[in-house]
Amino acid sequence: MEIQFKTKNTKQLRAVEAWMDDSVSEIVYGGAKGGGKSFLGASLIFADALIYDETHYFIARKELNDLRKFTIPTIYEVFQKWGLKLEDYAKYDGQLNCFKLTNGSKVFLIQCNDLPSDPLFERFGSMQMTRGWIEEAGEVQEAAKANLFLSIGRWKNDVYNLKKKLLMTCNPKKGWLKRNFVDPFKAGTLELSKKFIQAYASDNTYLPADYVETLSNEKDPVRRARLFEGDWEYEEDQLALLSDNEISSIFTNEGVPGKKYMTIDPAFQGKDEAVIYIWNGYIVEHAYTFPKIDHQTLTSTIDFYLKLHTIERHKTVSDATGEGAYIPAFIKGVRGFIGASSPIEREDAYTPEMEKPFFNNLRSQCIWEFAQRIKEGKVAFKVNNENMRNKLIEELEQWKLKTADNDKKIQIISKDEVKEIIGRSTDYSDALYEREFFELDPDAKRGADADIIRRQEEVNKQTHTINMKKGI
Repeated sequence: MEIQFKTKNTKQLRAVEAWMDDSVSEIVYGGAKGGGKSFLGASLIFADALIYDETHYFIARKELNDLRKFTIPTIYEVFQKWGLKLEDYAKYDGQLNCFKLTNGSKVFLIQCNDLPSDPLFERFGSMQMTRGWIEEAGEVQEAAKANLFLSIGRWKNDVYNLKKKLLMTCNPKKGWLKRNFVDPFKAGTLELSKKFIQAYASDNTYLPADYVETLSNEKDPVRRARLFEGDWEYEEDQLALLSDNEISSIFTNEGVPGKKYMTIDPAFQGKDEAVIYIWNGYIVEHAYTFPKIDHQTLTSTIDFYLKLHTIERHKTVSDATGEGAYIPAFIKGVRGFIGASSPIEREDAYTPEMEKPFFNNLRSQCIWEFAQRIKEGKVAFKVNNENMRNKLIEELEQWKLKTADNDKKIQIISKDEVKEIIGRSTDYSDALYEREFFELDPDAKRGADADIIRRQEEVNKQTHTINMKKGI
């Protein structure tokens, strides 16, 4: 069978060319709403399924119901444009959520939602697919995308000499899509195996004029920037604590010098990095990072830097949750930071928001107050390391309020929520906002509660014993 893809949309044609280019394996087609994303995806997937007998494909989205409501009607539209009836070529199996074509090919509809039993989306890695498409890819976690990509190129690709292809359609969204495709594209460093194609509603000549006009008249500035202008650099809404300029200022500010401090975000044998900052007042003068470090080495390293920079132990704070409880337990005098603990009441609070009742926990309090220090131009990050600075910027962009409701306590979005967006832990910004702990409690009256640390140590010991028995 031969199928011709006819369109006046030049961006869609560029995507088709990338789909036909054997050197390209990943294509991101995204930007404004109305750019013909769904029509493109349905066309490419079903054209291949019809042309190549007994091949397998997937169409993935976060919610299966959205595929049924929005994507299936587009599939019918595609066949109608081809002058074909979908029912003559494919039957939908509601039990398997799969289109079974008369030539033996199959197109599976896949739900990419989070499952507590499979947090890493490993269920997708074992699938055997020819090619695939992720619809509204910005809604999908990076781990899901990674495992879906592993599944393609594994079913009859060798028979037809078909290269593995993953199409991702999306609207602008901060996160892994922007980090891995859009930013490198703008910098001219995007890998040759990847393509990014920016689409706008104006590219789609088939759209009704009033649809485009409705998009252009969108009142909300963020929605207009994303859905009409296709702007990936859109400013976040009022929930963001810091603007792009305020974040960038910490790398150019002189900062306010003062006493020496050390802040630590520990990490051990996992994927995260241990981060140590050396402070002169509000100036980060030195930063040290250590991937996959054991407890003994990290504690001895901390002790070494305390002596090297002549910092007193009570002017050192470390995250004391999880395995981090080892630090204040092993290095006496180092203070433990437990973000989920209650906020600290301040007698010198100069705004109502800085009083204890207005924060839901210590982490939210420290982030909110430290953001004010940044706004005032007091903070400087003097470490000349581009990779470190990029990671810090990415994390500071996610300092956002959970809600704009001023009647509720100030709450910052959780570490888990940020990790889902940026695809890693918040090691660099955690060590940054911990600096505020010394302003909240300058007399060192408060650290991690001894009972909490003791209980955490017991949990860690039990985990260690279990792992030893398993040979981990």
